[in-house]
Amino acid sequence: MKGLILVGGYGTRLRPLTLTVPKPLVEFGNRPMILHQIEALANAGVTDIVLAVNYRPEVMVETLKKYEKEYGVSITFSVETEPLGTAGPLKLAEAVLKKDKSPFFVLNSDVICDYPFEELAKFHKAHGGQGTIVATKVDEPSKYGVIVHDIATPNLIDRFVEKPVEFVGNRINAGLYILNPEVIDLIDLKPTSIEKETFPILVEQKSLYSFDLEGYWMDVGQPKDFLSGSVLYLNSLSKRHPERLATGPNIVGNVLVDPSAKISETAKVGPDVVIGPNVTIGDGVRITRSVVLSNSTIRNHSLVKSTIVGWSSTVGQWCRLEGVTVLGDDVEVKDEVYINGGKVLPHKSISANVPKEAIIM
Repeated sequence: MKGLILVGGYGTRLRPLTLTVPKPLVEFGNRPMILHQIEALANAGVTDIVLAVNYRPEVMVETLKKYEKEYGVSITFSVETEPLGTAGPLKLAEAVLKKDKSPFFVLNSDVICDYPFEELAKFHKAHGGQGTIVATKVDEPSKYGVIVHDIATPNLIDRFVEKPVEFVGNRINAGLYILNPEVIDLIDLKPTSIEKETFPILVEQKSLYSFDLEGYWMDVGQPKDFLSGSVLYLNSLSKRHPERLATGPNIVGNVLVDPSAKISETAKVGPDVVIGPNVTIGDGVRITRSVVLSNSTIRNHSLVKSTIVGWSSTVGQWCRLEGVTVLGDDVEVKDEVYINGGKVLPHKSISANVPKEAIIM
C-alpha cells in the first residue's frame, strides 16, 4: 500500500520552533512529528510513502533515510514549485500513487491521533466506494465544515455544511483519508482543494464514506494546540503504553521523560509534561502542561507552565513562564524574569519581563 503525507510549507503557525527545524521534524512526545505517522503507516503495511513538500526538503532527507531502513519503507519527496493546496500534491505524486491498483492513504502532517489505518483500510474495502474520510466528533461544530450523512445508507456522505448555524451534525473531517487511485483522475495539476473541489464530485457520485475515529484527535500546527495535543497524547499513552511514562515521588500525573534527562529530587514535574533528551531540571523547579525540548536547562525554583522551551535554551533561577510562552532555539532567560505568552526568537537573551503576549525579536 501507499501513503501521502501533506507537509506543505514553512510551518509559520509553529514559529519560533520552525525557524530552526522544518515542522515535521519538531519533536512531539520526544519523537519527530512525522515519525508518529511513518511508523503508523508502516505498521499498517504501507511500503511507499510520499511527502508532499514545498520547502526545505534537503534538511529532512538525512533524517528520513534513517527511517526508511528502520521501518522498511520507501520515502520519496514530491516537491511543489508553487503551493498546490490539498489535492494538487496527489496529482503531482501520480506516478507513485497509481503504480498499482491498491488504495492509498492521505494525511495532514499536523494531525496527531491513534492512527486507525488498518481498520480504515478494511472499512474502505468493505463499502466499495472511491474514498473514505476519517471523521472526528467535536463539541463546537459551528467552527468547522460538518459531514452530513445519507439517510438510507450508513456512513455514506450526503453533503458538507461549512460552519453550520443550526445543528446538522458534529462530525468533521479529521484530515485523514483513504482513496482509490482513480480519484487522481478527477484532479488537475494546479492549486486545488480536495475538500472543496474533489470531495463534492465523489459525494455526487455517491462514492464517499466516513469512518469514525475513536480516541483523541488534534491538529498540532500551532503552539496552543501543540500543548493541548501533548496532553491528549500523554493520556493515550497512559492507557496504551503506561510503561513509557515516568514514575517517582516528584512526578505528578502523565509525564514523559527521556532517560538522559537529569531532574532534581526536589523538583516537581507534571501533570502533562514532556522532557526531552539531555535536559537538566534544577532544585525546587515546578513544571506543568509544558514541553521542554532537548539540551535545555531550567535552573532552581523556576515555574514553567503552558510553555514550550526550545532546544538548548536556559531558563534562569526564580523565573515564571506561562500563558503559551514559546522559547525558540538557544534562548537565555535571565534570573527572576516573568514571561506571559511571549514568543521568543532563536538566540535571544531576555532580561526584562514580558507581561503580555508579544513576539521578542
